[in-house]
This record gives sequence, structure tokens and C-alpha cells, in this order.
Amino acid sequence: MANIGRLSTKDAVLFLCDMQEKFRPNIFQFTNIVSNAARLLQASRVLGIPPILTEQYPKGLGPTVPELGAEDLKAHAKTSFTMMIEEVEKELQALGNPKQAILCGIEAHACIACTTYDLLEKGIEVHIVADAVSSRSQTDRLFALSRLKQSGAYLTTTEAVMLQLVQDAKHPNFKEIQKLLAHPSPDTGLLAFFSAL
Repeated sequence: MANIGRLSTKDAVLFLCDMQEKFRPNIFQFTNIVSNAARLLQASRVLGIPPILTEQYPKGLGPTVPELGAEDLKAHAKTSFTMMIEEVEKELQALGNPKQAILCGIEAHACIACTTYDLLEKGIEVHIVADAVSSRSQTDRLFALSRLKQSGAYLTTTEAVMLQLVQDAKHPNFKEIQKLLAHPSPDTGLLAFFSAL
């Protein structure tokens, strides 16, 4: 059967890319992007999905913002525009080489793009959470999403990911996930993306 991109808690890993202090004033919709990524991190903990966190040149760009709620995670420092540095590759191997990556963070046309290409080349299915990904410019963000879709990544949303992972209101963790869905995701300016289609 053709690969349809159905997410599974058994095969997934959550990538959290470079949500750092120095980016705060410059990234389009930064607060809402981080808020959505934080909900996905909470969901990953409830559902047992391992998270991987990176920071781009933290000496200059600062630490991960506290509202992501990732203080307990080891942040992998990097200078490359891909998250797939040696330490992350080793972590993926230790996790049994998950087949699906859920990708959040910044910037869409830089580190998110390079990470997506590397994951796809390794045969890993990539799910880019469009309302948890951004750039400094909305133009770069929207064209990056379109370009990454052309390369074979799936575009999805924060709520869609959580609901796909539980799949049933009878799921033992559904009540906890339902609390994370209590308030609808904020508008992060993606409707323009669809009005152009």
C-alpha cells in the first residue's frame, strides 16, 4: 500500500529546533509557534514519544526559551543548519531508528528545511507541524513549506498530530491529550498559504 503518512506513537520522534531567546523579537508569530511546540512536547511526554532538542550557536543566540518547557532535555548545540549532527544521529540509533519525525521550530527555510532533506534522504518520514514552524519573514516561511511538501514531507498542524497519535477517545491517555486541546490553536497566519492555492 502507498505510504499515506499515518503517525504512530511506536515509530515517532519529536524534533524541537532552535527555539532560542535571540530569535524571540524577529521570528514571525514566535510566541504562538513556541506555544504550539510546547503543547506537542507535553503530548509527547504523555504518549511516550522521545523528544530531541537542538540549539543553534547558543553562545551567540542564547538558550532555549523557558516557555517551551524543555528544561529537562539535553540541548544539542550546533552550528550547521541541520539538526542531524553526530550527537543527534547517535540518539536516533539509541532509540532504535524511529521511522517518523515530527518537526517543530525555526527557521522554516533554513534549519527546518535542511533537517527535512537529511531525514528524507535517510528514508525517515517527515511531518512538519506548520503552525509550530516559522521564519523571520512570512514569505520565507510559506515558500519553505511549499518547497518541503514538494520534497515529500507531510504538512500538518499541532492538533492534527495529537489526534492522529491517540486515534480513539478510548485511548488510555486521551483525557490528558484532550486537556491540551481545550483551547484551539492560535492563528499563525497560514490561511494566506491556502488562499494562494
